[in-house]
Amino acid sequence: MAGYLVSDNRKVTTHRLMEMKQNGEKIAMLTSYDYTMAGLVDKAGVDVVLIGDSASNVMAGNVTTLPITVEQMIYHAKSVVRAVNRALVICDMPFGSYQVNAAEGVSNAIRIMKESGCDALKLEGGVEIIDTVKRILDAGIPVMGHLGLTPQSINKFGTYAVRAKEEAEAEKLISDAKLLADTGCFGVVLEKVPAELAVRVTREICCPTIGIGAGGGCDGQVLVVADMLGMTQGFSPRFLRRYADLNTVITDAVGHYVEDVKSGDFPNENESY
Repeated sequence: MAGYLVSDNRKVTTHRLMEMKQNGEKIAMLTSYDYTMAGLVDKAGVDVVLIGDSASNVMAGNVTTLPITVEQMIYHAKSVVRAVNRALVICDMPFGSYQVNAAEGVSNAIRIMKESGCDALKLEGGVEIIDTVKRILDAGIPVMGHLGLTPQSINKFGTYAVRAKEEAEAEKLISDAKLLADTGCFGVVLEKVPAELAVRVTREICCPTIGIGAGGGCDGQVLVVADMLGMTQGFSPRFLRRYADLNTVITDAVGHYVEDVKSGDFPNENESY
């Protein structure tokens, strides 16, 4: 059944996500960065729309997520919020907006929520940022965690390889996930970690886990929308399933338009006033 034919059209909330975990219902999450795409994604029945800092890559062409600013994230988030009716809308806090200290993190969190109108925020990290997470939660802002491969720390890792393969890092990830959940986070993204580890975390924490490259044992899954629609090229990680080839579709359509303009076929009499 197509997603836009879902029978439950209630607005998705953080509470609903907890219910979905308890009921064994998988959570579908996708990124969006603009009004048009977000409207389509929401219409198709996605439960959660993420304004990811991957906008730095997808929309601006940067190599990493690090350059994107709070102002740019707010711009993208405002565009998405205007289009979404059903899905929960989460905005990433960009690099540098919460790592300095808790006070600055809370200030930026409040600004993003007030100016964008999104429903919740996502932060990368565990025990290192827990004081900031607590302060943001105390301000009444829902927080989703993000563990495993955390792209904002790419310069520290030096690679996009799978994380937590060794016992020490795996145990830290489990500890961080429990800490985030116990502190009050409504969910935790697990990126590029062994599937067996993701299953264990999903079983041991009370809030939903959302996987990307973490196997099918998580409570839900997330992908970058441009990747799953086949708009991007040269990026083929093992976890990515392409559901369309829009790169070819769009290139062919634009090519035909150019041909028609050059030949004088467009516009014809029926397309003129």
